Amino acid sequence: MKHSKLFDSAHAAASEALGRLSDEWLEVVYAEKWFKLFVPKDLGGLGLNLAEGLRVEEKLSRLDGSLGWTVTLCAGAAWFVGFLEKELAQEVFSDPRVCLAGSGFVGGKADWVDGRWLVSGSWTYASGALHGTHFTANCEILERGEPLLDKKGNPVVKAFILKRDEIEILDGWNYMGMIATGSHAFKAEGVSVPGNRVFEILPEKATLPDPVFRYPFLQLAEATLAVNILGISQHLIALIEASFWKRHEYRNYDRKHQKYFQKLLEKQSRKLERLRTKFYGLIEESCQELEQKGKISKSLLKEISKISRKLTQACRESNGKLYPFAGLEAAKTHTELNRVWRDFNTVSQHALLIFPF
Repeated sequence: MKHSKLFDSAHAAASEALGRLSDEWLEVVYAEKWFKLFVPKDLGGLGLNLAEGLRVEEKLSRLDGSLGWTVTLCAGAAWFVGFLEKELAQEVFSDPRVCLAGSGFVGGKADWVDGRWLVSGSWTYASGALHGTHFTANCEILERGEPLLDKKGNPVVKAFILKRDEIEILDGWNYMGMIATGSHAFKAEGVSVPGNRVFEILPEKATLPDPVFRYPFLQLAEATLAVNILGISQHLIALIEASFWKRHEYRNYDRKHQKYFQKLLEKQSRKLERLRTKFYGLIEESCQELEQKGKISKSLLKEISKISRKLTQACRESNGKLYPFAGLEAAKTHTELNRVWRDFNTVSQHALLIFPF
C-alpha cells in the first residue's frame, strides 16, 4: 500500500493521543475515498464489491487497528447510500470529505408529526464521531406519540440520517483500546427531520441497482468485523515474533526453546492463512452468485457466518498462545506491541462474533 510509511507506529501513537485519526491520516483517507468503499463512482465513491472492500479493510487494520476499524465502520455506514432516496444521496455525498458515523443501537424515538419527523434519543459507539459529517440513528417509530407496531406486535424500527449540527457528541469512549476510533456516543433532542431522511436496510428497499446493496446486512457486518480482527492479529503476531527474537539476543534461548516457538508460530500462522483463504473463497463465491442470480443462497450465507466466526475464534486462540512469548514489552503501556494488543482485546469483544457458532 503506497501510504504505508505514513501509517507507521509513530503516527498511530499520535492518533491514539488525539483520541481520533490524525489530520494527516484523514487527508489520505479522503483522497483515497476509503470512507466510501462501496459508494458508487457516480456519487464520488470507489464502487467496490464486498470482496474488494474487505481486502482494503484487512490491509488497513494490519497497519493500525483504529485506522482499519474507523474506515470499516464509516464505510459501512456509507453503504446505506444504497437505501437512501436519490436526492438525499446526492446531497449527502456531494461533499468529498463526507463521513458517516453511527450506531446499530436502537436508542431513539421518531414521531411523525405534521409531515416531519421529530427525533430524540441517544446512541452509543459511533466510531469516527469526531470527524463525522452525518450520523445514522436507529429509532422506534411513533405516530403522534403512539408507538407503531408491526404485524407481530413488535415496535417498528427505522434508521435516520442526522446532520452534524443536529446532534451532540457525548464523551463516552473510555476503553483501553481502539482509542483513535473516537467511538463516542451522541444524542439528539427534538430534532425536526424532513421525511426523506429515513431508510430501511432491506434488500427489497434498495434504491441503487449495484449488487453490493443486496448483500444481506448480517453477513456483511460479520465479514467486515472478521477482517478487522484478522488484520490486527496479523500485526500483533508479527510484533510478538520480533519481540521474541529481540529478547533472544540477550536471553540466549537454547535451541529447543527457539525451535518450540518457531514451530508454534508456524502452526498458528498456517491455521490463520488456511481459514483466511477459505473465508475469501466463500466471499468471492457469494459476490459472484449475487451478480449472476440476484441473491445468495441461504446455505452459502450460513457458511459465510460460520467462517467469519471460525476465523475470529482462531485469531483469539493464536494470539493467546503466542502472547506470552512477547515478554514484558507487551505490558509496557506506550509500546506498539501493547497498543496493538489492547486494540485486539477491545475489538474482539464485539458482540456479533463472540460465539464460535
